[in-house]
Amino acid sequence: MSSIPALALPTTSGATFDPATLKGQAYVLYFYPKDNTPGCTTEGNDFRIHHDAFAAAGVKVFGVSRDSVKSHEGFKTKQCFPFELISDPEEALCEAMGVMKLKNMYGKQVRGIERSTFVIDGQGEVVREWRGVKVPGHVEEVLAFVQSLKQ
Repeated sequence: MSSIPALALPTTSGATFDPATLKGQAYVLYFYPKDNTPGCTTEGNDFRIHHDAFAAAGVKVFGVSRDSVKSHEGFKTKQCFPFELISDPEEALCEAMGVMKLKNMYGKQVRGIERSTFVIDGQGEVVREWRGVKVPGHVEEVLAFVQSLKQ
């Protein structure tokens, strides 16, 4: 599998996402198209509902989109997300993970984030990925996978 590139991106709570500081820590990166949209809200809330189980498995959760930190802060507060949202307006992490795709929206081709999730181990290596995610049942599948890592 691949590894997460060296970069530093702003997150909610005034923090910075820097993979180098997460050595030894497993984490989930879930990429979603846009704050405050129905599918993205549902997915984020599923991660919120299962947050304690991810924490018990020793896994941090991060949401990623191209929205601004200000937009993320509002979304996080409104939905009571207990995890950080990473702002990637320049698409550095999105491009590195290959989640930028041409999509059809109202009959037009638009470039956007393909809903995708990655599990990264403590060495910074991607150990599992899901692409073209359908929201229902997805978070439970990711949680089952991270729990299996502790076996």
